[in-house]
Amino acid sequence: MARITVEDCLEKTENRFELVLLASKRARQLSRGAASLLDEEDDKPTVLALREIAAGKIERSLLEDDEEEDRFDSDFHPDTTVEFPTRVGNENNPTGDGLLKGSEG
Repeated sequence: MARITVEDCLEKTENRFELVLLASKRARQLSRGAASLLDEEDDKPTVLALREIAAGKIERSLLEDDEEEDRFDSDFHPDTTVEFPTRVGNENNPTGDGLLKGSEG
């Protein structure tokens, strides 16, 4: 198995940011069952995605809006509410440094 480097992939993309976007989107596709464009060699989806980019098999057009991807993401990440603990103070520690109070009381 040949070792893949960022430099190999950067030759095929405009910059590191585009590389991250391409690799992450392709890795998600592969992990959902998309066919590999190369011999898999038992690589994980992230490594396989980088190998495909370095081989010139993946193009920037992959980043265009994908309705199926958007639908999956909205199903996978439902709207959630996150409550963060707040600092509480007392006589000995009026600023509440290091003391956190959760939502349960």
